[in-house]
Amino acid sequence: MAWITDRRWICIVPLALTAALPVENAIAARPPEPEVERCIRQAARGQAWLEKTLWGLRDQEAGWIGAEILNKNGSHDLGPLQINSWWVPRIAALLSRRENEVRRWLQFDPCFNAEAARWIFLEALKTSGSYWKAVGIYHSPNGKRQRRYVALVAVHLRKRFGADVFDNGGSSRREYRSGSAS
Repeated sequence: MAWITDRRWICIVPLALTAALPVENAIAARPPEPEVERCIRQAARGQAWLEKTLWGLRDQEAGWIGAEILNKNGSHDLGPLQINSWWVPRIAALLSRRENEVRRWLQFDPCFNAEAARWIFLEALKTSGSYWKAVGIYHSPNGKRQRRYVALVAVHLRKRFGADVFDNGGSSRREYRSGSAS
């Protein structure tokens, strides 16, 4: 009788594993989200360097509309640009809105999500004065995690836009210094 029970488990485990595969494949094969593209373009406000930055963050984060990913620390990453739920109270206070509204918007409204990502990145840029430091701050307050994240975003930027992604005569630095990055 024990052999039959074991044999059932041998049959059940592969079935359970194959049942999980279509879900993973469905996630990997998600169709492009044109509304996310439109929202990133809108959030960049015509600044090519900022649009590229937001794409680098999105590509690294690999989020989607409706995403709510649990982190090891109990927080969640929300929506296409995976805004950490740690930001929800701060954004809610800034907008004088309820936290549950802001959380829902971050998760399901791609334009709100892209605007929040823009704001987080630009605040980090103002504070740090360094483009790459701001990219790292977007992800984490931890220096080691920031450096790893920066390297990964740089890879995504090169993949999407080519090796000379920001080799445009320094216009991105001029745009920021002139105040047009706000």
